[in-house]
Amino acid sequence: MTRDKSEKIAKLFAILAWILLVIASARPVWYGDPIEVHPKHRDMMLVIDLSYSMSQEDMREGNDYIDRLTAVKQVVTDFVDKRSGDRLGLVYFADHAYLQTPLTFDRETVKTQLDQTVLKLIGTQTAIGDGIGLATKTFVDSDAPQRVMILLSDGSNNSGVLDPIQAAEIAKKFNTTIYTIGVGAGEMQVQNFFMTQTVNTAEDLDEKTLIKIANMTGGQYFRARDAKELATIYDTINALQPIQKATQSWRPRTEWFMWPAFIGLLLVIVTVMIRRNDV
Repeated sequence: MTRDKSEKIAKLFAILAWILLVIASARPVWYGDPIEVHPKHRDMMLVIDLSYSMSQEDMREGNDYIDRLTAVKQVVTDFVDKRSGDRLGLVYFADHAYLQTPLTFDRETVKTQLDQTVLKLIGTQTAIGDGIGLATKTFVDSDAPQRVMILLSDGSNNSGVLDPIQAAEIAKKFNTTIYTIGVGAGEMQVQNFFMTQTVNTAEDLDEKTLIKIANMTGGQYFRARDAKELATIYDTINALQPIQKATQSWRPRTEWFMWPAFIGLLLVIVTVMIRRNDV
C-alpha cells in the first residue's frame, strides 16, 4: 500500500472515529413501547358448566336459537376483552372440575382456550361444588386485594366430591366474592311431528343453591334466559367490578452510546497504527 493511500485511509478512519465519538458523547438512547403499570389488580376465575345440557339450543339470538355453550363463549369472550389489568382464569366442571387456564394477565390466552372448548371433555354431569373448590384453590397463593368468581351453570349438583354450599363456605374464608348465573330459557314452544308443545328447558336448574352461594359470599345471582340477557348480566358484573385504571406508565430505556464509542476508539487505534507504519 502506497504512503498516499495509507494517509487517505488514516484520514478517513480519523474522521469516522471523530463522528462516532461525537455521537457517543450525545449518549443516544432507545425507548421501547410504553408499559402501563397497574398498581392493583383483581384475580377473577370464570367457572363454567360443561355438562351435556349446555348443548341445549334454547338461547334466543335475534330470530334464531343457539346452544348454551355457544352463547357463553360469545358473551364471555367479550367480557374478557374488557378486563384489562385483571388476572383471569378458567375452570370447567362436569363429572369433575378441571383447571383449563391458570390465573394470567394474558387475555388472548384465555379467549383462545375458551374458543377451543367443547362438551364431553370432562363428562356430562354437573359438579358445581368441585368447580367452586378448584377455583378457590387457585386463590390460595393470591396476593390480589380482590378475588372474584363468576359461576355459570344450567343444572344442579349431581356429581363430584364437594357440596356446593360447603365449597362456597371455603371460598368465603379466602375473601372470594361469587357471582352466580343460571342459564336456560325456561318455558319455550317446541314443534314435534304432531303438535306444538310447551316444555321447560330449565327444569334442572337449581336456582335456590345458586342464590344461596351468591348471598353468602357477597355476590349476586342472575338469570339468563337468552343471549341478550346473558350479555347484559356480564356487563352488569363488569360494572360492579370496575377495572383499576393504570395510574402511570414507563418506557424501557436502553443506552446505545457504548457501540459508537467502542467502534470510534477502535478506529483511533487503527489510525495510529497505520500512521506509525508509514513513518
